Amino acid sequence: MNLDKLKGHIPDTVITQIPGIQDKFEINTPLRLAHFLAQCGHESGGFKLVQENLNYGAKGLNGIFKKYFPTLESAVPYERKPEKIANKVYGGRMGNGLEASGEGWKFHGRGFIQLTGKDNYIAFGKSINEDLSATPDLVATKYPLASAAWFFSKNGLHKLADGGATDAVVTSITKRVNGGTIGLPDRIKHFKEYYALLA
Repeated sequence: MNLDKLKGHIPDTVITQIPGIQDKFEINTPLRLAHFLAQCGHESGGFKLVQENLNYGAKGLNGIFKKYFPTLESAVPYERKPEKIANKVYGGRMGNGLEASGEGWKFHGRGFIQLTGKDNYIAFGKSINEDLSATPDLVATKYPLASAAWFFSKNGLHKLADGGATDAVVTSITKRVNGGTIGLPDRIKHFKEYYALLA
């Protein structure tokens, strides 16, 4: 694959990380890479965001995290306190300790496809021989693409990508990445753009 064709379409800093992930995570065909980059690009606001933004007001918390903030009143003590929000929402699951442990914040979403939860940080760390439980910020600073590639491969999305260059395949991958179809038109647009360059 000629990765130079991606220049001007995705940041050079991202292009230089691609060779390191292609074989390791089996994102090694134009089809797989185009699907992968389209998802990463959308999830990270054009490869700019490498950390989850949890700076929500009470209304946002009540809407997005209704399970944890069933009423506006329950959300008020947490509003605009990202660390406190992460500890509440991610505490006691995904390998994290309970809310008071602080692990919800320590292992909040980082990378181009938000890697979240202690279990995922440990598993991804093992795949690259790095202890990320001690230095979780490396997922944002050093491994934003590799962590996304690990997620993509672990969840079989590279094989889903083999289904073809159709909107239906982009939709099925989006549902696995996003849990729904938020931003689907943007993901489809970028998939088509990257696939045309790589194919």
